Amino acid sequence: MVEKVVTFGEIMMRLQPPGHERFLQAKSFDVVFGGGEANVAVSLAQFGIEASFVSKLPENQIGDACYNEIRKWGVDTSFIARGGDRLGIYFCEKGFSQRASKVIYDRAHSAISEASVEDFDWDEIFRDANWFHFTGITPALSERCAEIVMKACQAAQARGIMVSCDLNYRKKLWSKAKAAQVMEPLMKYVNVLIANEEDADSIFSIKAVGNEVSVGQLNEDGYKDVCKQLVDRFGFDRVAITLRESISASQNNWSAILYSGENFYNSRKYNISIIDRVGGGDSFGAGLIYALIKGYKESEAIEFATAASCIKHTIEGDFNIASVEEVQQLMMGDGSGRVQR
Repeated sequence: MVEKVVTFGEIMMRLQPPGHERFLQAKSFDVVFGGGEANVAVSLAQFGIEASFVSKLPENQIGDACYNEIRKWGVDTSFIARGGDRLGIYFCEKGFSQRASKVIYDRAHSAISEASVEDFDWDEIFRDANWFHFTGITPALSERCAEIVMKACQAAQARGIMVSCDLNYRKKLWSKAKAAQVMEPLMKYVNVLIANEEDADSIFSIKAVGNEVSVGQLNEDGYKDVCKQLVDRFGFDRVAITLRESISASQNNWSAILYSGENFYNSRKYNISIIDRVGGGDSFGAGLIYALIKGYKESEAIEFATAASCIKHTIEGDFNIASVEEVQQLMMGDGSGRVQR
C-alpha cells in the first residue's frame, strides 16, 4: 500500500538571536525555516513516509531558499504554488529557566495568506494519498486560507482519505470566537484530532478541571473527560492530547493520552531538558500519523508519538531530524543519552 501524507499550511522564516540572547542584545539573527504542517512533512519524510507539503511561496530568492530547505529533507514540493509578495517572518527569543520565550510575528500579507482556491488542484494533489493533515493555524491566516482548507477537507473525504488536525490555537492570529466559528465546521471532516492542554478550551470551551498549567500541574483525568467530550460532540475516531508540565522554560515534563474506541492509552512521562521546543507538537503529530499508518497498536502509537516529540525538544530548529530507530530505542526505555558507537 502506498503511504503518502499530504500537509497544507504556511512555512515561515524564523529569525532568532544566537543562543539565548535577548532581542535587545542581538547584533545578528540566525535563520530557520519552519511551520506546523511543514514540520510534520519533514518529520514523516525522515521516518520513510512519502510526504508532500502544499503551500504558496513568493517567487523570489527568499522563497527559493525556503523551497530548497523543504526539498532538502526529502519532502515533495511539486505542489507548492509560487507567487505573492512575501514570506511570513517571526522573531523568536528563546527562554531559559524562569525566563519565558517570546515570539513576535511579521506575517501579514504573506503569499499563503493571499492564496486563492484556484492555486491548488486537490484532485492532482491527493492522487495516491491516504492521509491529509492541517492545523488550526492555517485557517486563522485569512478567509481565503479557511476556504482552501475547507475545499481540501471536502476533497479528502470524498476520496476516503484520513484527515488529521492539530488545533494549534494562536491567540495572536484570531479571537476564540472567530476560531470556534471557523474550526467547528471543519471538524466533521476530521478523523484524528490532536490538541494540547489548552486548545479544546480556547476553541470549543471544553475545559479540563483541576489544572494549573502555569505552575506545571495537570489533572490527567480531566483531560480524559475532554477527549470524551470532543468525541461525543464531533465523532472523531481518535483524540490525542499532549500534556506539558512546565517546570520552567528549559525543563518540562512531557506525556500524552490517546482516546480511541472508548479506551484511553497513556504514554510514559519524560522529563526534558529543552534545546528548542518549537515544533514539539508537530513532531508529536507526525509520530502519531506514522504509527497509525504503520498499524501500530494504540498503546504503541501514543508511545511512539510521545518519544518522537521528546527527541525533537533536543534538536535545534523547527524540524524533527530523528529516525524511526532512534524513536523506537527511546520507546524501549533507553533514554540514557550514552554515545552510540
